[in-house]
Amino acid sequence: MSTTEAIEPVDVAIGVNGERYKRAIEPRMLLVQFLREELKLTGTHIGCDTTYCGACTVLLNGKPVKSCTVLAVQADQAQVMTVEGLEQDGELHPLQAAFSEHHGLQCGYCTPGMLMSSFALLTANPKPKQKEIRNAIAGNLCRCTGYHNIFIAIDAAAKDMRGS
Repeated sequence: MSTTEAIEPVDVAIGVNGERYKRAIEPRMLLVQFLREELKLTGTHIGCDTTYCGACTVLLNGKPVKSCTVLAVQADQAQVMTVEGLEQDGELHPLQAAFSEHHGLQCGYCTPGMLMSSFALLTANPKPKQKEIRNAIAGNLCRCTGYHNIFIAIDAAAKDMRGS
């Protein structure tokens, strides 16, 4: 096949934030591109395209992944949760509220990835220790906040989600 030949699209069916989407896509399309370009869910940010920054983190079958290095075809028949899936019925998720209340964000570029990594942590471990919080977001780079308020926000959200 020469480089000028068209690549045949492949069919995918991906669950995103509780809804099922079927599309014919180019097989080399990244999951982040599928979310942003096909579904217009622009909350997932594109940062480095190398998995370094974590701004594109989403949950794939409940596990955090950096969507800039996952092909959309790899998510076929899977469930994806993006930052847009956190709020319910117009209400912020406790994590989103805590990030706002405790100044866990500044420019906001890393925030979607931070929220998704934190959500995965708190789903698996409702009462994390500080070291576990730090480990959970270790793959997410923030250049603005210095992380201190992010740790406070995640801890506050954990307490709120537990009802304590």
